[in-house]
Amino acid sequence: MTLPAVLLFFAFHTFPALQGVFYSFTNWDGLSLTYDFVGFKNYLNLFKDANILSSYLFTFKFAIVATILVNVLSLLIAMGLNARIKFKNFFRAVYFLPNVLGVLIVGFIFNYIFANVVPQLGNRLHIGFLSVNILGSENLAWIGIVIVAVWQACALNVILYLSGLQTVPQELYEASALDGANKWQEFWKITFPMIAPFFTINMVLAMKNFLMVFDHVIALTGGGPGDSTQSISLLIYKGGFQGGEFAYQSANSVIYFIVIMLVSVFQMKVLQKRELDM
Repeated sequence: MTLPAVLLFFAFHTFPALQGVFYSFTNWDGLSLTYDFVGFKNYLNLFKDANILSSYLFTFKFAIVATILVNVLSLLIAMGLNARIKFKNFFRAVYFLPNVLGVLIVGFIFNYIFANVVPQLGNRLHIGFLSVNILGSENLAWIGIVIVAVWQACALNVILYLSGLQTVPQELYEASALDGANKWQEFWKITFPMIAPFFTINMVLAMKNFLMVFDHVIALTGGGPGDSTQSISLLIYKGGFQGGEFAYQSANSVIYFIVIMLVSVFQMKVLQKRELDM
């Protein structure tokens, strides 16, 4: 019964991936009928390409900041929702709503907000930095992408943290209260160690997803102004499918896959070791 699914997965995922690895050793432009093998030439040129290095710098800067923010905010929201408040289920649905919205739709809406609503508000309040569209600034555009990506990513992370918080026995809090523990001590000594596995999976998934950022950049800046917000995924897409660099960007994709895999494995090792230390 699993054979059809395995065949489909191989046909539409594994085989194209292997094709990409194969073409990375050629000079194929994606359109010509002929190509030549160039060995590791594409891979060597990647490390000399300033455009690729700047894209990696932006991607990692964005991913690290967004991963930290989304986990901190999601955990705070989840702890608030887990408390005994009225309309708890309603607020859970509200916070999860961004996850069901299309990334491009969300991006276009926020593009309008950053370009029109926020500047008008800044002008009325006479706040200088709010009076301009940050998406038009080379130094600030990435912050706008972070805001939108974190806002949308919090939805799923909140649900995962809520699941973790509900596994913490209330008896532990009652015992800590009898011992005179304050809220910070309860969180650091009870809550966080108990939800450490959920923290690990959230950190790994968030970092992986943010390193692969594409839709948010397309919808908000298109990689601009200039190339200041050009992520690796966008660079691969533009160069491979629009710039006649199919083989060259295939090599970039292979390196990118290895980087993401190494980052994820490193995160798992470090965070799981921390779980055991707790």
